[in-house]
Amino acid sequence: MAVPKVCGIETEYGVALRGAVDANPVLASSMLINGYVEHRRVGWDFEDESPGRDARGFAREGSAPPEIETHLVNTVLTNGARYYVDHAHPEYSTPECENALELVCADKAGERILARSMQAARRLLGEGQQIVVYKNNSDGKGNSYGTHENYLVDRQLPFAALVRHLLPWFVTRQVFTGAGKIGSENAAESVDFQISQRADFFEEEVGLETTLKRPIVNTRDEPHADPQKYRRLHVIVGDANLCEVATFLKVGTTAVVLAMIEDGFVDKDLSIVAPVTAMRTVSHDPTCRATVELAEGGSATAIEVQWEFLRLAQKYADETGLDACGGDDVAGDVLRRWESTLAALERDPSRLDGQLDWVTKLALLDAYVGRDGLDWGDSKLSLLDLQYHDVRPDRSLYERLVRAGKVERLVQEAAVTTAMTEPPASTRAYFRGRCLSRWPDSVVAANWDSLILDVGTDPLRRIPMMEPLRGTRAHVEPLFEECATPAELVARLAS
Repeated sequence: MAVPKVCGIETEYGVALRGAVDANPVLASSMLINGYVEHRRVGWDFEDESPGRDARGFAREGSAPPEIETHLVNTVLTNGARYYVDHAHPEYSTPECENALELVCADKAGERILARSMQAARRLLGEGQQIVVYKNNSDGKGNSYGTHENYLVDRQLPFAALVRHLLPWFVTRQVFTGAGKIGSENAAESVDFQISQRADFFEEEVGLETTLKRPIVNTRDEPHADPQKYRRLHVIVGDANLCEVATFLKVGTTAVVLAMIEDGFVDKDLSIVAPVTAMRTVSHDPTCRATVELAEGGSATAIEVQWEFLRLAQKYADETGLDACGGDDVAGDVLRRWESTLAALERDPSRLDGQLDWVTKLALLDAYVGRDGLDWGDSKLSLLDLQYHDVRPDRSLYERLVRAGKVERLVQEAAVTTAMTEPPASTRAYFRGRCLSRWPDSVVAANWDSLILDVGTDPLRRIPMMEPLRGTRAHVEPLFEECATPAELVARLAS
């Protein structure tokens, strides 16, 4: 049986420092995080970081993993998340979540934390200066930054099997995961508007890189868990979504597909000829009618390929169940939403206004084009495109639509507020977050699979957390109730 699809999202936010002579994005990102965490910052433990390990067991000549910049601001929050400077961007990595709905809430909490960070950073800025953050994937000048997903995968599954089925999956799921943008980049064919912000930036089918020669399937083999049992599938093709339905579908459907692959349930070859070219073909057609060539012959639209995946998923749910995908309740909702979304895309994508980002943005921009007689190349439209992603609630066009009741929400705002400080109860993030909130001065450093505590005597104590579904509230809440100090906690864990 497939292992549970514990999941997370890492978002690199676009950042701009306005009113400064030297608009250094690294400095701006550092001020955001320093302003938010104020005086107490728990360091990140880099001991287990290995971004150069390749899941294929080798690396293509000339390939290179991303560098780890250990000198930049890097901290852990009481909700179990990682908040740090990645190259020139503030990055928020959600805590580990058990299912797609839990992750929607954790991801939305990240947006609120960035908004709070902008307010906190004001006291660190000079007069007339302001830091502005955008949840998007392109600066419109040829630079793209990532929104990465992570899924727990069985180590025994051959990586080649993942590649074979994930290439057509990632090429075609854009029809509901895309955030939409005006124009094209990276020498792609000119278009007025396209579905995905990231599609133009993928140049290889499979590879280790994440910033140059980006591959559709990333091979980084850094499990952040027991390496004998698990992989962490590092997905770099997704867009930064604001619509909660889009995030829910992006994560929920991918979890189901991964479970099917692990259980050997995908019995049909849906491979696409020239996947890199097909990525752009699908993204460049907001009508969703463009076809891609299939390896077994013939052609199909992205929606037709998605229907094939969905039919398999429905059969899988009937015969195997959805326990590995977050449980029958949440994953069952994923399948129902997936079906209704494909049906709407097939009939008229505009029916998904307020549910999918690219459709919502296109409707918004179309309204301005019609009202003001703007050309798609008009700079005003580009500014509106960017303003959709503004994280400031009073400036964001997306948030304006939310307030107007035009965007469907899946989680309550009260739950999002709670998720800013409280970890999910269903994964090891609970143990990490509770230690940080209970004994902040005793947590020396942390990472995904361990925690280092100062118990008042030498040496420091490292607590391993190699199982993502241990350290939950059900597992450890009695320990926290019974232990008054970190030393007592460590002694109880050792016994």
